[in-house]
Amino acid sequence: MNYIILCISMCACLVGNILRKFSADRFENKAVMYHIYNCSISVVAVAGLLILGGVPQVSAFTLWLGLVFGLVTAGQSIVLLNAYNKGPMSYTQVLVTLSSVIPALSGYFIWDESISVVQIMGIVFMIVSFVFFADFSGKEKGASVAWFIYSLAAFFLTGIIGVLQKCHQTTIYKEELDGFLTVAFATSVLYSAAMSGWYVAKLAHGERGALKKEFTPSLVVIVVVAGLCVFANNKMNLYLSNAMESAIFFPTVNAGGLILATAADMVLFKQKIQPLKWVGMIVGIIAVVLICNPF
Repeated sequence: MNYIILCISMCACLVGNILRKFSADRFENKAVMYHIYNCSISVVAVAGLLILGGVPQVSAFTLWLGLVFGLVTAGQSIVLLNAYNKGPMSYTQVLVTLSSVIPALSGYFIWDESISVVQIMGIVFMIVSFVFFADFSGKEKGASVAWFIYSLAAFFLTGIIGVLQKCHQTTIYKEELDGFLTVAFATSVLYSAAMSGWYVAKLAHGERGALKKEFTPSLVVIVVVAGLCVFANNKMNLYLSNAMESAIFFPTVNAGGLILATAADMVLFKQKIQPLKWVGMIVGIIAVVLICNPF
């Protein structure tokens, strides 16, 4: 049963990423629409949490950490949309997934956890992977400086998300996980709503008219499906992280997600991957498996 849930979770993550990439490419007024998009999927995620779990218990600690977590999550979502717009989904996912090294290192420096030789090897492989992706020779479309900067920002913010999750789950308030996620997604809603309003206020009258054309029935469907994918992926992964052995769950969900994202990028978005990037992706997948290995 756990393996079925794992497959569903990975598919939800893949569909969410595909919709994020599709949306990032289709929006005309990106600065406004990225925040509206993030706000909308966060609303769906909050609704899912409240419908299934009801109003959760939230302590002061969970509230304040959830607020920080929500701001970081919103920032990560926005820079990820920009990275998807500037470059290939597959390349971006490699760099973002490698952010698992940040929680691993935080365990060593903050919680006095040990780092295995295998994980050190993974960090070395991660650095090698970054070298292959930081090629701005101009020979390949999408391998731009702007894409790399946005991807690096997503790398660090995703890593911080992992650290904040660990901060919450290593305290006496770890049972308030639903409350933590609800506060986080609600914060993401408020942040992106405020930013959307600020951007709209800066637009000229004609630009506001053009913005209205972005709101189509298909966008509503995309937002609802993407929000459900985000909600389902978070809930299932939280369950599986305790229900499955770490040595199986974390390498599978991370490396498997990279492979699925690469396949989707090639098939749906017609991305041609250059030989050096293939090497970088393979090295990155190896790095993820090694870093996520608890032994």
